[in-house]
Amino acid sequence: MFGNTAPRTRASGAVNILELIYHSTVRSIRKKHGNAFLSIFISVLQSLLFVTFFYVMFSILGLKGIALRGDFVIFLLTGIFMFMTHNKAVAAVLGAEGPTSAMMQHAPMNTFISIVSSMLGILYIQTLSVIIILFVYDVAVNPYVLTEVIDPMPVIGMFLLSWVSGGAVGLVFFALQPWFPVFVSMASQIYRRANMIASGKMFVANSLPGSMIAFFDWNPLFHTIDQARGYAFINYVPRNTNWEYVAYLTLALLMIGLMGEFYTRRHASVSWAARR
Repeated sequence: MFGNTAPRTRASGAVNILELIYHSTVRSIRKKHGNAFLSIFISVLQSLLFVTFFYVMFSILGLKGIALRGDFVIFLLTGIFMFMTHNKAVAAVLGAEGPTSAMMQHAPMNTFISIVSSMLGILYIQTLSVIIILFVYDVAVNPYVLTEVIDPMPVIGMFLLSWVSGGAVGLVFFALQPWFPVFVSMASQIYRRANMIASGKMFVANSLPGSMIAFFDWNPLFHTIDQARGYAFINYVPRNTNWEYVAYLTLALLMIGLMGEFYTRRHASVSWAARR
């Protein structure tokens, strides 16, 4: 009962961590609802309603002409799902269990496992959502929709890069939150709201005049969405974006966030929980 439960080898330690990440990921997915399937269904329904809203809005306003030649739903998905995945990753990491959380009292739970499981939960739900929406659209509307994506693997890569970059931004906010809770809450809300326009999901980046590029090219989403459309559509070549910028920015934010989280964890105080 009181024996040493520490892993004896590195392999067993890695297995223990992976098991903890798995169970913590399941908990993060279903924590908003007691029924796991209903929790996933609600998340998928939210994504479906978001896509439907923009499809109807573009149709009513006659804005389909600003999209690229090709399937309009692919144009929407390359923007909306990158946007939702990035923003939800920011919110998930920011809302992960911190060093003063009651969950941290249960060894070997730690903030690394909490952050990774929150990100994996978002990736699972968003991936499932896009698969379901594409399947329904393929069966009910356009049976050739998947063949219209020219390079599917790079598109998936941009989807994952949007997810990782969102987690990196969220990690920086996560490290600052105990020190500046009000500022972080406001800044994260402003960042996610600004992405509604600054992400460029509703227009084509090549159509922007040179004077407008500076208002958008700071945003990693602007680059991943535009690059994804370049890989998805045969007649579109991005001129104002590149994925390397997002990769370097993500690495820099991850390093800053990890250092900040390590410093914050060493100075954690139980009284911080009352400030969140």
